[in-house]
Amino acid sequence: MVAALAKPVFDPNQTINLGGPVFAEHKYDWYRWMLEEAPLCRGKISIIKLNMVARYEDCRMVLTDDRFVRNRGRARGKSNASPVPFPLPKSVSALARSMILEDNPEHRRLRNLVNKAFTPRAVERLSKRVEELSHELLDGIERQGRVDLLEAYARPVPTRVIAEMVGLSKEDVNQFKNSMRVLTEGMTGLALLQTLAWDLRRTGKFIRRLIAKKRGDPGDDILSALIDAEEEGDRLSEDELVAMVFLLIVGGFETTLHLITNGIRTLLEHPGQLERLRGNPDLWESAVEEIIRHRGPVHGTKLQYATEDVTLHGRTIKRGTPVMPLLAAANHDPRAFENPDDFDIARAPNRHLGFGLGMHFCLGAQLARMETRIALKNLVERNPNLRLAVAPSELELVSMAGWHRHASLPAVLG
Repeated sequence: MVAALAKPVFDPNQTINLGGPVFAEHKYDWYRWMLEEAPLCRGKISIIKLNMVARYEDCRMVLTDDRFVRNRGRARGKSNASPVPFPLPKSVSALARSMILEDNPEHRRLRNLVNKAFTPRAVERLSKRVEELSHELLDGIERQGRVDLLEAYARPVPTRVIAEMVGLSKEDVNQFKNSMRVLTEGMTGLALLQTLAWDLRRTGKFIRRLIAKKRGDPGDDILSALIDAEEEGDRLSEDELVAMVFLLIVGGFETTLHLITNGIRTLLEHPGQLERLRGNPDLWESAVEEIIRHRGPVHGTKLQYATEDVTLHGRTIKRGTPVMPLLAAANHDPRAFENPDDFDIARAPNRHLGFGLGMHFCLGAQLARMETRIALKNLVERNPNLRLAVAPSELELVSMAGWHRHASLPAVLG
């Protein structure tokens, strides 16, 4: 049983610990307070101090205004500086050159090349495979009755999809699964030191071996397409390919895993909306958008940095200072959404910020939507008596800054 944490005490002068258990457990209480009382406030992630913006229009501004950039060095006038605020071992420095941490024109160059491989057609080709995977997994777990749906269902769907996107052989799949766990579970707390010093180095070598194999024996997969992608004679370098595979794993796997998990819990906690959905399957696409808005997994973006002093709500964000737009707070802003705390599967319009906005809008958004829609639809249609195996208050949320993640999701199928 998860011990209940005391509700937070709100103080506009405090520095909010985004990675702490109190924030993880009560984040929506914090968001409601921020939206009305502290739309620009101070926070921290580990030892990094930052500003946070909560309101919808402020988040849109930070995500699209040229006065904010992703590359920390550029914000401070250093064109060749590392985009991250701490040194990385040489063996994993390719991570710091991912397009998710770069700005134009470098970001545009990388995105144009990647778009040649990551096409809507390539994603659509995977939908039939996701259907097969979903039913295959359900055939196995429905015989068990009670399962942890996070581990038994939500995790295997994107794991296998990403493995097939990268074009893995059967013998590479287990090592690939280990790599995904390293990238998605070892990037916080004390585990970060081991991850940087050892695990990422091994994962990087594994990715480079995959790239070498694909160069010699290309297939009908996205990694082969990335290697072959060309625009006006330009191609991705090997380090850029490594960074893109890392990005595919974290963005294409982790977001979908927790979107499926959050979606299951959200639907089960709103039985009226679930019955409405069962009676009108045409609402599934709309329902997924509302899950992303109401309980999406990504609550904050990568840090943005001000290139000049910016005044907002009577306070100054100084040049070079990190800023995090709180997407989940913005998605519950009553200035942007009517009855924002209600879960409405037919909400329209629904211009949420769950996948970001602007040049860094999530590259894998369509893939995540498709996998989530198929996984949830098949689960609830095949299991009309699906229910949580514990009270919602007993479900543990992971204390990880910028995310809304469950440690597990025990449920009874049937």
